[in-house]
Amino acid sequence: MSLHAQLSPEAQARLHAQKRNSTISSIVISLLVVVLLGLILAFILLPPLLREVPVIVSYQSNSTTEEKMETKKLTNSVQRKPSAPSSAMSKVIAANTTSPTAVPVPDIDVPEPSLDFGNGDDFGDGWGSGGDGGGGGFGSIPATMKKRCSPEDRMQRLKESGGTPQCEDAVVKGLDWLKNTQASDGSWGGKYRSADTGFAVLAFLGHCETPLSEKYGETVLKGITWLVDLGMKQNGRLNVSGETNPYPYEHAIATYALGESTTFCRQLGINIPNLDDVTQKAGQYILDHQHSSGGWDYGYRVDGDRGGDLSVSAWQIQALKACKHTGLDFKNMNKAVRGALSYVKECQVRDGGFGYRPSENNFSPSGYASLTGAGMLAYQMWGKPSVSEVRNGAGYIRKNSKFDYNGARADLYAHYYESQAMIARGGEDWKMYNSMFRDQVLGGQEADGSWKQPGRGTIDGHAAEHYGNRHYRTCLCILMLESYYRFLPATGEGH
Repeated sequence: MSLHAQLSPEAQARLHAQKRNSTISSIVISLLVVVLLGLILAFILLPPLLREVPVIVSYQSNSTTEEKMETKKLTNSVQRKPSAPSSAMSKVIAANTTSPTAVPVPDIDVPEPSLDFGNGDDFGDGWGSGGDGGGGGFGSIPATMKKRCSPEDRMQRLKESGGTPQCEDAVVKGLDWLKNTQASDGSWGGKYRSADTGFAVLAFLGHCETPLSEKYGETVLKGITWLVDLGMKQNGRLNVSGETNPYPYEHAIATYALGESTTFCRQLGINIPNLDDVTQKAGQYILDHQHSSGGWDYGYRVDGDRGGDLSVSAWQIQALKACKHTGLDFKNMNKAVRGALSYVKECQVRDGGFGYRPSENNFSPSGYASLTGAGMLAYQMWGKPSVSEVRNGAGYIRKNSKFDYNGARADLYAHYYESQAMIARGGEDWKMYNSMFRDQVLGGQEADGSWKQPGRGTIDGHAAEHYGNRHYRTCLCILMLESYYRFLPATGEGH
């Protein structure tokens, strides 16, 4: 006999309903889990599949027109990198020790130029508002540096400033000559190699030729590296002759070149080891050795009865302006500049010319005040283009300056300054001066690209014996002809 339990119909209905609900709940939960897993996988896997190479768009400041941006394909190859410096050039840089350290090949990046190049206080109103496209001078280089340095833009600026295609041809031939005469270690010249190398580097930078340049890149790189090497060996001092009188000339011209090089290299992402360090030390050395008079003296003496002279001081003033644009830290820069301009003012005489020293009215046997352009430029580059000293100096040049390359009045040193000072004036001052100097400089160039000795050996001017140095006179002439696009002329003669 067995017993069987039997559910009532109502209980059986409830049991079937519970089973049905459990099954539905399980199915819903399973579906939700599947959807959740799908979302997690999509979140992880889809972004890499959809990601694109970003398009980086840079904007030009002060641009009135829009330019089409071209999306560039990324590659793993380097389009161009300057070749390694020669073994002679990259031999030794001593970091305040006797242990030699080889100079590595500079690490070069090629980004678009930064939009904040320069600090906007360059030459004041009289220097124009466009900035400095060449970089060889003292003005800041704007965001459009790359465009302004193009051959097309250079020719346009040259023609607008009164130049001719022959001026550009002469500059290129001169740069070719410098390239062909560079020593294997990267330097130029002989007894005053630091100054001669500085002059050459400035000439290349004045044409926008940097270590990235296709034609002259290695030449420029080797020149800069030689100066850095020298500065590292001598803790920032850049002279080689060991002579007292040329010492401040050598150091200042080389510092001027390093200042311009540092500004270019920083903006173009070019890393030349120790360039910043040497430039900072070299510039600070000038600041620390200013004479109590406000000028600079032979041997960088800071006291003594002589008190310096305008010829020496003008190079320090140019070098300091180049150093200021680097963005490096220099102590007492503003104080030194105020003292320097005060000293320059004392060198001006009643007729507007600038003499050699406050007690000496002229700087040439004929009585011509051949440092007038130097005095004007000191004010112009430090934001005082409209002061009476500059206006009176321009009047003196218009009345008294002469240029005959084959005669006694071919003082290239004086005209190096006058060409820059007068194009900064613009207007009738520049028209008069340009008509006088341009063809005279062009006529002095030799077939090989260098410049012949001016005045047939007899010059009415300062240190005429130096014109026997082919490198020196060639660099001066190149820098004069680059004034057309290194600087923008003033907007009018009243500035």
